[in-house]
Amino acid sequence: MPEDGVQLIEKESIMSLEEIIELARVFRDLGVDTIRLTGGEPLVRKNFGYLVEELSKLGVTLKITTNGIILDKYLELFQKIGLKKINLSLDTLDKAKSVFITKRDFFDRIMRNLEKALEMDMHIKLNIVLIKGVNDNEINDFIELTRHRNLTVKFIEFMPFKGNKWDWSKGVGKKEILDTVSNRFGDIEELENPKHSTSSNFKVKDHTGSFAIVSTITNPFCDECNRIRVTADGKMKNCLFANSETDLLTPLRGGAEMESIIINAIKSKKYSRDGMDVKMDADHYEKNRSMISIGG
Repeated sequence: MPEDGVQLIEKESIMSLEEIIELARVFRDLGVDTIRLTGGEPLVRKNFGYLVEELSKLGVTLKITTNGIILDKYLELFQKIGLKKINLSLDTLDKAKSVFITKRDFFDRIMRNLEKALEMDMHIKLNIVLIKGVNDNEINDFIELTRHRNLTVKFIEFMPFKGNKWDWSKGVGKKEILDTVSNRFGDIEELENPKHSTSSNFKVKDHTGSFAIVSTITNPFCDECNRIRVTADGKMKNCLFANSETDLLTPLRGGAEMESIIINAIKSKKYSRDGMDVKMDADHYEKNRSMISIGG
């Protein structure tokens, strides 16, 4: 969360759990087969357990991205409903650095919850946003986690959003990551990427787990991306970097036929990073939302 807080909005502007479920059903009927719940932190939503149980009845693959702090409260429920794919945001393996980055001392609890999730055979991916001079010296420490653990370490290039003071001089690119790993561990096997994957996937020889790189800046994957996002206030975004949004909540509450609204909005999706081709345009991304209000 930003140190200076976030702009709060009225409760009436936020989708109710029933509205989320209703919209999810519409998307399912249009062919969406995977739903990821993100945040902010999704697990702090009141009656979150009810939400995931109802979504699990839609016949889609459910995934979640969490900071892991209260993950232990939901692991048994996730196991019961078949939610096994968990992305855990963890930018450092250093406790002191974790407190500095997050401004909260929950590192030990997060690590316990990570191990508990692995013991329960959850499919864990660790999300690490790499920033030069902050955590780029930990790349191989994260790779070491894959030696005997069946998890994926996912390195994410530093991306520009409103208010995050983006500057690519702080970024760590795909080639640098691969060079760092190969210099330490030797042979790297390139894995076949699942269809529509937003990451390039790799494995160190003889390691149990794997690692991935989300190279939005240095090697965009827009031609494979088929993702859309719906924000907590019911706005649909065709791209993470999109300035334009389609209001779904107002017509939903008005009883409108939602399928055509969604299809027409998707038809306006631009080919690459919402129209930003090679250069990341500061004027463009500063007009976007902050990442905390988009959802990862």
